[in-house]
Amino acid sequence: MHLPISISLLTLLPDLFGFSTEVLAKKSCRVQPGDPGFPSVQQWSQLSAQVGGRLVQVVPSAKFCHSLPAGNCTQDQWTSTTFRSTIPGAMDAYNWEQDYSSNPPSLCFQNGTTCDQGNVPLYAINASSGFDIQAGVKFAAKHNLRVAIKASGHDYLGRSTAKNSLLLWTRNLRNISFTGHFVRGGKDYGSAVTVGSGAPLNAIYTATKAVGKMFVGGTAATVVAAGGYVQGAGHSAFSPLLGLAADNALEFQVVVASGDIKTANEFENPDLFYALRGGGAGSWGVIISATLRTYPIFNATQHVVVVFAPTNASIGTIMTLHAKHIFDWDSKRAGQYFYAINGGSQGNFAAFSTYFPNSTADDAAAAMKPLLDDVQAMNFTILSQNTTVALANDLVFSPDDQLGVDAILGSRLIPADAYRNDPVSIGNSYTKLLELGAAQIIGHLVAGGKVAENANIDSAVNPKWRTAKAHVVAAVGWGDSTPLSVVEFIKESMTNQAVPILANMTGQADSGAYSNEADVREPNFQTTFFGGGARYQKLLQVKRKYDPNDLFIVAAGVGSEDWDAAGLCRVH
Repeated sequence: MHLPISISLLTLLPDLFGFSTEVLAKKSCRVQPGDPGFPSVQQWSQLSAQVGGRLVQVVPSAKFCHSLPAGNCTQDQWTSTTFRSTIPGAMDAYNWEQDYSSNPPSLCFQNGTTCDQGNVPLYAINASSGFDIQAGVKFAAKHNLRVAIKASGHDYLGRSTAKNSLLLWTRNLRNISFTGHFVRGGKDYGSAVTVGSGAPLNAIYTATKAVGKMFVGGTAATVVAAGGYVQGAGHSAFSPLLGLAADNALEFQVVVASGDIKTANEFENPDLFYALRGGGAGSWGVIISATLRTYPIFNATQHVVVVFAPTNASIGTIMTLHAKHIFDWDSKRAGQYFYAINGGSQGNFAAFSTYFPNSTADDAAAAMKPLLDDVQAMNFTILSQNTTVALANDLVFSPDDQLGVDAILGSRLIPADAYRNDPVSIGNSYTKLLELGAAQIIGHLVAGGKVAENANIDSAVNPKWRTAKAHVVAAVGWGDSTPLSVVEFIKESMTNQAVPILANMTGQADSGAYSNEADVREPNFQTTFFGGGARYQKLLQVKRKYDPNDLFIVAAGVGSEDWDAAGLCRVH
């Protein structure tokens, strides 16, 4: 048993080792403005010169908007994720730009009259090359600075921002190149695309379409394929057909904490390659590029149906029916997004957007008919129903998304067995979540099929993905005028009430979640996000090898349990 060090011994330590208790304490914390050792203006200027003048000051998105000639952004600009991705301090869920916990709180709201720095970095390197990232990593390590890594700011856990940090901003690393034969170690992996860590999904869909190829990606316009998306696992409407993004990653170029660029693949630095595929965003280094498997382009049909559900109990009934029918589309390797939308006094809505690869509109309608027949038999009204046949790339392409909101998420990976054995409990859980105040419950039929078949791939992907049928997310938001005490209550309710309801849906004591769309306050994230036990210990070993001083620490990331919530001071 470890015994506490006595106070008398602590008082002797400074004399024995020749430094003060203040220095001793600060050795375990990142350097902040005003601390001894924080870089001088001259040192920041030297870094700027080193990276060709691409060191920029960072402010919250609202302050950036206030600096524009019009004095503010238009509402269309504010909600545009494409526009927000051009602002170094912007997060799509902009509650993460706020520092609610400081005393007094440091806030910067869209229509506020005052604007503080909040929870955003002080400076960013707007990188145009791996060299720029290397310079930033070495500077941060030398000066013991907090580091943040961001491409577009599409991050619901707030890991892409950190107060008083140096941001390594990869947005402009947008190269896209193709090969018909990606060969490593004498092994031909077939066709592939190499993308920079700033290339957004919509740009990659356009590029792959032009060469008759498809890759595994989501539907969000500005998410980057070679960033947190693949590091978290990366799901897609076509994952039942093609697998997760991490299953299709072949190689990474990454700047690690030493400032060196490492190649990680099956043959070179395979332990780092293991961790980068599912071991969580922001914990391993700064990805410069990733090489991803591509597939011959194919047609698909998207079937969309919206159902009116007047009450919360109605949603529960519809989602029970959906749970009973969720295996109907397995033979077609279909993916689906299914929504329960809290409409308040106007009533609720259920919506199903299903992607059928290599299927006609008639095929899709026939596949959906059993579920919709049962829905109508319960006297629910189908408000709209339509199908679109197109290239798969076009169906998941989006020119832009609308965010710029205050929002948090909680989620669970729901096992196939839960859908088979207890669909009624799944439906009842939807009702409970809506009664609790969830604005939306977003289901993702992005597992099973190839995701389950890829269980033999040796990667850090949470093993719960391999037995899951769906990834289900509860979302809640608030307005800028919400009192801070209520904001905290909302966060506590997510962690202590909504997430346990989701966990109960799984029927598992050790339920899992997709780490990119989840509650950052997960109390046992080591198990929930990464599988716990020996799997988590393996990730810790990789972390200690490539980042021995924890330069890359993010909330609920590997090794973060040794740091405070802000990632500033060691607690263990």
